[in-house]
Parts: sequence; C-alpha cells; structure tokens
Amino acid sequence: MLIRKSYRTAKAGSFSKLKLVEEELPNPKSDEVQVKVKAVGLNFADVFAILGLYSATPEGSFIPGLEYSGEIIAKGDEVQDFEIGDRVMGVTRFGGYTSHINIDAAYVNKIPVGWNFEEGASFLVQALTAYYGLFHLGNLHKGDTVLIHSAAGGVGLLANRMAQKTGAYTIGTIGSAAKIDLLKKEGYQKYIVRSKHFKKDLEQVLEGRELNLIMECIGGKIFKTGYDMLAPQGRVINYGSARYGDTKNSPNWPRLAWLYLTRPKIDPQKMIESNKGILGFNLIWLYDKKDLMKQILKELENLNMEAPHIGHQFKFEEMHNALKLFQSGKTVGKVVLVIE
Repeated sequence: MLIRKSYRTAKAGSFSKLKLVEEELPNPKSDEVQVKVKAVGLNFADVFAILGLYSATPEGSFIPGLEYSGEIIAKGDEVQDFEIGDRVMGVTRFGGYTSHINIDAAYVNKIPVGWNFEEGASFLVQALTAYYGLFHLGNLHKGDTVLIHSAAGGVGLLANRMAQKTGAYTIGTIGSAAKIDLLKKEGYQKYIVRSKHFKKDLEQVLEGRELNLIMECIGGKIFKTGYDMLAPQGRVINYGSARYGDTKNSPNWPRLAWLYLTRPKIDPQKMIESNKGILGFNLIWLYDKKDLMKQILKELENLNMEAPHIGHQFKFEEMHNALKLFQSGKTVGKVVLVIE
C-alpha cells in the first residue's frame, strides 16, 4: 500500500492544527484514478475551511484543498478515458493538500498541451467559479458592463478574460494600487482601488454606462454600494465574503460576530420594485453536479483560454508560509505549491 504525505488538521479552528503527516493510501476503486500530485493550488475556501468558517467544512479530521495537478500512476478497471502517465488537473471536495490522491475519474481533466503542472493546478476551481457565475447565473452578454471584485486574484483574472472574449466592458476592483499594472496588462477597461470613496469612484469609472453584472466576493458596504448602483435587470453573483478574512492564526470571534450582525440587509419587496437580482453559489454545490460540471468544462474548452497567471510559488513543505501570504491579501494571480 502506498504511503503519502498530507497536510491534515485534527479539527477545524486554527492553522496551528494543520500538520504534515504520513498515511496509507489504498489502491484506487474501479471508477477512480490514482494521481501522483505535482502541484497544489490554494483557494480562499481552503483558508475558511481550516479556520472552521466554511459551512461545508468536514467534521473532525480532514485534509484541506480543492484542486491539484499531477500524473496518473494507477487506475481502476472501469476507467476508460485516461491512461497511466496522463498529465491531469483535478478538483476534489477537500483532500487536495497531499502527495497522492484517489479520485473519481469524472473529476479530472487532461492538462492542455503547453501548460505545466503549476498552471494545471491553478485553473479548474477559478475557471468553474468564474464561468458559472458569469454565464450560467449572470447571463452575461456582449456589451454588458461587469464589475469584478478581487480583480487581480485567480477568479478575477479569469473572469476578466472570459468577459473580454464575450465583448463585455470590465471594471476591476483591487485592495492595493500595487496591483494596477497587472490589471492594465490583463486588459481591464477600468479599475478601482477600493476605499471609503468607492461609490464616487464607481460612478466615475462607469462614465454613464449601466452596471449589468457584479462578481461579488467582498461583502459589507462594497456589496451594498454595488447592488444599489445596478441597472434594472442587473445581477449580483455572490460567491464569497472576503471581509470575514483575517491574518490571524485563528478566528477573532467578536470581530466576526460584529461583521455578521452589521452585514447588508436587502428587502425582497424592494428587489421587485428595482428589478434587480442576487444569486449566490459555492463550488462545493457544483461539485455534486457531475453532469453540469462536465458541461461547463466542455464550454470552457471552446473558449480556448490561455494558461492562468501564477503569482506566487512555494515548495509543498512551505504550506504555512504560503497560507500566511494568501491571508495577507497581497497576492496576485494564483498561489501554488510544488511537490518535488
């Protein structure tokens, strides 16, 4: 039986509980492939799960991580679409912080020609989030104006590229002016450095355009301001709440309670009058919809996306350093860990 290395936490609640351990991995089941992991991608959901702030966090001991890439080293008897030696990228409902993984073959895809393992580990979670939010929920069309928060992050960069391919007008928001150059390089038409003047800044960059769609992952006053400025039939796609994030090793419960109690309240009756909508989702829900996920992945192939932007790279043994940087909000693009 194979011995693997995994980052496992005995119980959610603190980064200090996340330990690198060795454990046995059985042979793959008939519908599974066994992947020798080469790279692991970090996501905000990982941080929230480790801290116990994510509703889908498993009870008790678990391995965090939603995406990875690697090479197939074994497969079950029923697997027909993959061969040993194939380079693949995959998504998993936790369990990605590991050197080897058994996974249902429906949740892996071959890495595009010309992409490396790091790029493969940086694509699926962000691409599925961005594409499903923009098109399946947001109904984005050519000429629409879309506001993309955390515009220099993994989801934000891919959402912009997808929207640009559709002919939409993109406005990105960032937390630091240090990220402006990247947004310009990526082709955002306008950008905003988020501040207490967000409403005024948004009005200015809109230049009289209607605001049709918001990819929302911040929350609080930023959420409410964007919603209030939506045009009739405008949509907010809510897939995260970064305002609950922190740089601490464990949750600051009084602060979180205050943020929760002061969160924006939207009156359903007013939504009818203003003709606006809010749709929320998380990738864990999408993970359970195999057919829909396959459909989205096929549609993504037709977009012929470029390789994702990797902003930061660490060794697998540097997991805690990578997570600390990820928490800081100073990252751009994807944060990836490489397994030698």
